[in-house]
Parts: sequence; structure tokens; C-alpha cells
Amino acid sequence: MHFETLAIHDGHSPDKHTGAVSVPVYQTSVFEQDDVDRPREFMYSRVGNPTRAALEASIANLEGARHGLAFASGVAAEMAVLQLLHPGDEVLAMAEIYGGTLGIMESILKPNGVTVTYVPGGTPEAFHAAISDKTRLIWIESPGNPLLNIVDIAAIAELAQWKGVTLVVDNTFASPYLQNPLALGAHIVVHSTSKYLGGHSDVIGGAVAVSDPVLHEKIRSYQIVAGAIAAPWDSWLVLRGIKTLKVRMEEQCASAAKIADYLSSHPAVAKVYYPGLSTHPGHALAARQMRLFGAVVSVDLKGGLDAVRLAAKKTQLFVYSGSLGSVESQMGHPATMSHRHIGAAERARRGIGDGLLRLSIGLENADDLIADLGEALGS
Repeated sequence: MHFETLAIHDGHSPDKHTGAVSVPVYQTSVFEQDDVDRPREFMYSRVGNPTRAALEASIANLEGARHGLAFASGVAAEMAVLQLLHPGDEVLAMAEIYGGTLGIMESILKPNGVTVTYVPGGTPEAFHAAISDKTRLIWIESPGNPLLNIVDIAAIAELAQWKGVTLVVDNTFASPYLQNPLALGAHIVVHSTSKYLGGHSDVIGGAVAVSDPVLHEKIRSYQIVAGAIAAPWDSWLVLRGIKTLKVRMEEQCASAAKIADYLSSHPAVAKVYYPGLSTHPGHALAARQMRLFGAVVSVDLKGGLDAVRLAAKKTQLFVYSGSLGSVESQMGHPATMSHRHIGAAERARRGIGDGLLRLSIGLENADDLIADLGEALGS
């Protein structure tokens, strides 16, 4: 079946008891059991809940995985994956990753004896040079946050397979509609479902998609024991968002391409980061492994932090916030938001300057957004 059909029907079957077309919100903590020796499928909502199970089935289907797992947040999903590591192990991570992921690696993994090695550039050659006998896991994002670097997932998956290492891909920026890392050889996919999957700025959640039964059981065991589960209502909100994922992504990506082209010639802009531009170093690779080029555009403003302050104050349509992937356009400043904790020197080393703005393009008319940016940047 095609993606949009899967998004609407798989995991969304009418309720077998009432015929309800929308998956019910099973807002319950416990389920009555038939007998001591005949437990039902669901017993306690931390262990399993029908609404969450529907979301997990949908996530698995969209990513082409055997199993899906839904979590209370994106970082909860990441933590469930990263607990696969033990003291003495090493994780290789591309240098350009989400600030919350950096927070886990720096404040939890390192103090607990896990070596974290950041790989600048994220090329297969760079990972090959960095991998060691202690490497157990490779962590990548593509497109990367916030400079939208494109990583060759298939090539790194081949390296991981050769070395017996688990490859994890944060697919949040692409969504399952634009990219399916498991089909390219990755072992685990993670998402912040707060972003494109939910799509309406009304839910916090995370997800993992995995096919390997051993990896699934380890991550699921952590989910149950740690209790980092998606609540029934939150699961329902993400299920609702998934139904329109394709149409939202196509419209948002089309607008992002138009806006990136406009910003490329704007006198206030020093550089535009968008894989849909032919000048982007990862353009050809993105065209091969993604359906479309995404709906996030990052820009370096010539005026630095002062220009960012003016743009954030003057914009009328972009919500100034630290998130992305919703129906309304959002403007974020990585240096003071998603990557504020890593320090100015480290941000500079990673190419995250004070003048960098990350634009998440929503469903407003692209011409209206361009006019709004023109006013904001013209100030």
C-alpha cells in the first residue's frame, strides 16, 4: 500500500466493540482480567494500552519496521536506545546533533563510563577512521540539527554491519514520509513525535522503530521498567497527526524550497542551509535517499545576534520558539535554545554562530511567509 493509505488505515482500524472509526482513548490505568490463569492482552497501562499500541503499530508500519514503541518524549525514546550501552562502551555520534541528545551524552553517558566520540562532518570515511574495538553504537541525524547536513545512511549502515555495530538514525527532521532509514540499512530509528508526526504543537512524545527482535526486547523492557511511556491521550493526538502527514509534508516542503530560494539572494543573509538548493553539499545525496528535501531552512544573518533579535521581534507570522515541525511556522535560535548548553566555543567549533536562525516552515501561504521575512529582515 502507498504511504498515505498506511497512515490512515494501519493501526487505525475501527473499534471492534463499537465500530468507532477513530481509535478510542483508553484512559484507564488497569484492565479487568478474566481469570488467574487467563490474562488478557492488556493488564496495566504502563505495560500496554490499546491506544498506545495503535500508535506503535502505525509507527512501525510507516518506517517499515516490525516493531514500534511510543514514549513520553523524544529524549525518553533516545534514552531507551542509549541504555543499550554499558560502562567501557563507545558511541560515535556525528558532531551535528540535537542539543537534547548532546545533553544525554554529556551529562548521563559520560559520567557513567561510556565514551562519546563526536565525528566532524559525518562522512562514512570519518566514521571509518573513528571506529574502534570499543564502539558499540553509531548515532546520526540526517538532515542534521541545525545546519541540515546530509549523511549517507546506506554507506554508514554498511560500515556498521561490517563492524558489528548498531546504527541509530534520528529521523525527526525528515519524518517517515521523506525518509526510511531502516530500508537503507539502519538498525534503529528514533523520532520526536512532538514534531512532524504530531504536527500541531499540542503534544510531547517520542518513538522508536526497530526490526531486530533482540534490540526490540531490550528497548521495550526499558520502556516498561522505566515507565517512560506515551500516555493514551498523547498517543491519540499523534495518531491524529499521522493521518495528514503526507499532505502536510508535501505542502511544507514546497514552501520551504521557495523560501530558501528567496533567502539565498537576500542582502541580510550571509548563508542559507537547505538541502534542496543545488549549492548545498549534500543536495545530490539528499535527492537519492529522501522523497523531498524537508521543511526546515537555516540561515546565517550578517548582523549576528543583533539581527536575530530584530528579526524575532519584527516577524508577525513566525512563532519564536524552540521547536519545529508544526502547522504554524516557527523561528528558533539554536545558540540560545536547542544548543545553549554546549558553550560558545564548542558551538563555534560546530558552526553554530550567534547569527544562525532555524526556520521551520508551516502551512501558511509561502508568499505571506516571504513577505513577513522580508519585513523582519529588512529591519
